[in-house]
Amino acid sequence: MEVECIPFKETGYFSQLICDYLDQKKDLSPFFSRYPLPENFGDQIQEKAANYPKANRKVLVDALKKQYQGVEVSKGTQKNIDALSKENTFTVVTGHQLNLFTGPLYFLYKIVSTINLAKQLNKEHPKNHFVPVYWMATEDHDFDEINYFNLHGKKVLWNKKASGAVGRLSTQGLEEVFEIFSAELGNLGLTDNLKELFKKAYLEHSTLTEATRYLANALFADQGLVIVDGDDKSLKELLVPYARMDMLDHTPYEKISETIDALGEASPDYNIQVNPRQINYFYLKDGLRERIILKKGKYHVINTHIDFTEEELLKELDEHPERFSPNVVARPLYQEVILPNLCYIGGGGELAYWLELKSYFDEVGVTFPMLMLRNSALLITEKQSEKVAKMGLKTSHLFMKQHSLINKKIRDISNIDIDFSPQKKLLEEQFQHMYELAEQTDKSFLGAVKAQEVKQKKGLDNLEKRLLRAQKRKLKDHVVRLTDLQNELFPNQSLQERQLNFSEIYLEMGEDLIPLMLDTLNPFSQDFIIIKHK
Repeated sequence: MEVECIPFKETGYFSQLICDYLDQKKDLSPFFSRYPLPENFGDQIQEKAANYPKANRKVLVDALKKQYQGVEVSKGTQKNIDALSKENTFTVVTGHQLNLFTGPLYFLYKIVSTINLAKQLNKEHPKNHFVPVYWMATEDHDFDEINYFNLHGKKVLWNKKASGAVGRLSTQGLEEVFEIFSAELGNLGLTDNLKELFKKAYLEHSTLTEATRYLANALFADQGLVIVDGDDKSLKELLVPYARMDMLDHTPYEKISETIDALGEASPDYNIQVNPRQINYFYLKDGLRERIILKKGKYHVINTHIDFTEEELLKELDEHPERFSPNVVARPLYQEVILPNLCYIGGGGELAYWLELKSYFDEVGVTFPMLMLRNSALLITEKQSEKVAKMGLKTSHLFMKQHSLINKKIRDISNIDIDFSPQKKLLEEQFQHMYELAEQTDKSFLGAVKAQEVKQKKGLDNLEKRLLRAQKRKLKDHVVRLTDLQNELFPNQSLQERQLNFSEIYLEMGEDLIPLMLDTLNPFSQDFIIIKHK
């Protein structure tokens, strides 16, 4: 196995905001507390310890014990759940949707990053204990985002009408998905292991929450991973004061809106990931998760006939906190209220919206976590790596946009020069003399000279493009081999980790896959990792 590293900002797949965050640009310093460097965790521990209510630990541990009833719990996970009752124990957490059979490959990278961070912190801070946590997004209702995964370029789809929180969905109907999955896998090699894993997770559990917990537990339980379901009445009771502030005082709406304006002033290149609403909660029941809005002086649940007066809303919140579901803006606060958490590990899009939240956390007196970009990786076989070398390329070149990569390759192997830069430079020198002549004789000719220069440069550009197209046709075999290879490693012109399901890699590597990731991925790395494997 070989490992190659590329700085995230050189891949072309990360936003300007995230690249600037990784560079710790001063303009972004108001939007986070501490950057996730090893030396900064000591101060984060002290701050969280001072602000995290002791009573919350008992609520958390009791809730986890109930959630794990009937689940085969590993010694490591049980030890970590018990440790959470102690004041010297803290968490590092990642969150993810309940994608069918984990969804994209980066689900594994998120959890491995979290596990490895906890391991490193346990070594560096032996007086404390650190627990890796996977927060299941059980209350999401975007079923169309999670009801499939890709295998061999095909979509394995759970075709079902669904409403409400996805975690509560029945797994009925997944027998048909299993048959499709099983047929696509065939009967060779390691397929039986994958079939058994899918069957036990989805055909032997009644809800999507239970199935996902089983699956993540089966993959990572020996690493002590603790899995949290936020759709829990006892945990929601801790959220009540903050939900009241949101729905009555609109605190997050005001603070986050101010932050969005400040980010826009910091740079026009920073794309805003999420916008707050006046009320950032849904009303939640079986089969129902709809937004709460203010309408004609009442709190109205959209797409229903449900209305509350302020008094009725507060009574419902106190008696049934489980019926109030935080949206993407309020969910991070919920997580940090119930967990003794130090750091959130997420993808670029997630970190972008977390950077909108700090002033809101400050306003309500909740410690803002450190924000760490999860590991990203490209898995490439030795055979694919050899192909890259034979083409005279580096693996890093494959991150280029396809048309740029093809143009680079054609220029590299062509026996004629398809770069007209020298001709353009010569043209500019010739026109410089004409500008000087116009200045000395009649300045009104300057515009005509400029127009002629632009016309002739454009003509050279067109000739260069035509010549390049002709060479592409002539060297078609090279172009085909190159595009085929890039499409293998970057399906749909996207990162492998966003397209492939782990099962496709598992068929090549088997049970070595997760140990390889655990050995290779370093959460403190600032690089995109390329892993060359057999």
